[in-house]
Amino acid sequence: MSETTPQPPHAPHLGGPAPHPGPPHPGPPLLATPVPGPPAPQLTGPGFPQPVAPPATPVQQPVPVPHPPAADHPAAPQPQHLTPQPPAPRTPTPQPAAPQPATEAPRTLQYRFDGPEGAPVLVIGPSLGTTWHMWDRQIPELTQHWRVFRYDLPGHGGAPAHAAPSVAELADRLIATLDGLGVQRFGYAGCSIGGAVGADLALRHPHRVASLALVASSPRFGTADEFRQRGVIVRANGLEPMARTAPERWFTPGFAAAQPAIVEWAVQMVRTTDPGCYIAACEALAAFDIRDHLGRIGVPTLVLVGAEDQVTGPAEARTLVAGIPDARLALVPGASHLAPVEQPAAVCDLLLTHFSTAWQDAPTVAPAAPLVPGPATPAAPFAPLAEIAPAPDAPEAVGPQRESRHERGVKVRREVLGDAHVDAVNASADPFTEDFQELVTRYEWGEAWSRDGLDRRTRSCVTLTALVASGHLEGLAAHTRAALRNGLTPAEIKEVLLQTAVYCGIPAAGAAFTIAQSVIQEETTPPA
Repeated sequence: MSETTPQPPHAPHLGGPAPHPGPPHPGPPLLATPVPGPPAPQLTGPGFPQPVAPPATPVQQPVPVPHPPAADHPAAPQPQHLTPQPPAPRTPTPQPAAPQPATEAPRTLQYRFDGPEGAPVLVIGPSLGTTWHMWDRQIPELTQHWRVFRYDLPGHGGAPAHAAPSVAELADRLIATLDGLGVQRFGYAGCSIGGAVGADLALRHPHRVASLALVASSPRFGTADEFRQRGVIVRANGLEPMARTAPERWFTPGFAAAQPAIVEWAVQMVRTTDPGCYIAACEALAAFDIRDHLGRIGVPTLVLVGAEDQVTGPAEARTLVAGIPDARLALVPGASHLAPVEQPAAVCDLLLTHFSTAWQDAPTVAPAAPLVPGPATPAAPFAPLAEIAPAPDAPEAVGPQRESRHERGVKVRREVLGDAHVDAVNASADPFTEDFQELVTRYEWGEAWSRDGLDRRTRSCVTLTALVASGHLEGLAAHTRAALRNGLTPAEIKEVLLQTAVYCGIPAAGAAFTIAQSVIQEETTPPA
């Protein structure tokens, strides 16, 4: 890759127009007064042109609150939920999709449109704890070229609180929403978890994505323990700890000091999020890992990251660029995790040039089959318009049931006890104990804990009780942590131990309370 100078633009390839579910409204409000621009972003890859903006009439859907601080702009209308409404009497327009029954509501997302109806559709996804307003400052420029579709995560920005347990589920709901609007082919840009949704779409629905931008994203977000720990803190304390620490995660210190109104707006976005949906999103990020599948992303991709991002920084961005065959890297100076808010002009210019030059025509071959987990495809020369082949079927291994049980056990053991605990156990194993650990993995975790008859919360209640009853308190600390990760609150753990006092004895329960109290205090105390 080499740095290049901008070249004249090419008009993006037009995709199918999406039905507009309502009459036009005034253009979107801006986040705040413009922030002085940073040095020119460092760009790696083919030439990026400066776009020429043709005139277009902004059209948008109503907006939820909280609203970013912006002086001299009209208040936004109330939010549009899930399905389009029939247009008001005016010049005939394409009819929107029929409203979905209430029973199907969780399958879709809250959304809005901006931009002319005949333009190609550009889908933009938000970060965890934010709303679609994080992209407000890019909308006036982007809508000169595209019809911009923005969506909110479940429980964010007033969206219905139907928690999504995985990134794939979020992507499926987004596809269902776009299907209901008649949008088949689109460009996609997403920040953080929004970028994860875009990567999942590129892997499982490559024929739908014309071009991709991954902003402040990663093939794996930190560690599973980090995000499950965040869920434990929110479950015990609510979202205030996350709101209080959001500015230091999202913005550089200089921006936070210079723009207190924007910082307070960002904090309010977190505070108004549904805690259960926030926890579910943390669980989704904990399980997200596409490091072995990056070579299968076959659309032109811009990887954009703030140079000072401490959450998903330049190292994660370079991992994406190294693994995706047709990827370019852009570093934005003077920006942290929410680069679209902190350096809106630089981010907008990069998105304009990427989607103006890298918009890929619809493939003429059949769409690829759904992603099948398997070994990573080497980053060999790749034809963007060719079919993305599914992973070959793995040959059947000797003793498939035993191998499947072991793999399932490893996965469940890590999800329940945490990577740190399992890594420590594995590190301490030797030839004398390794067969015992194999037995524990296959039968305790691959069998008992993997059964569908009880959920993990209930299994944690049973396990805590059994440990107290048997006097095996040496395992109580690990399983108290597991109970918190599995969704039990400190109050519920207290009730379990009170019940054991009646049936297992006061001395045993008293010792259990001492151990559990220490663990709960350690696990649920927010970072300073």
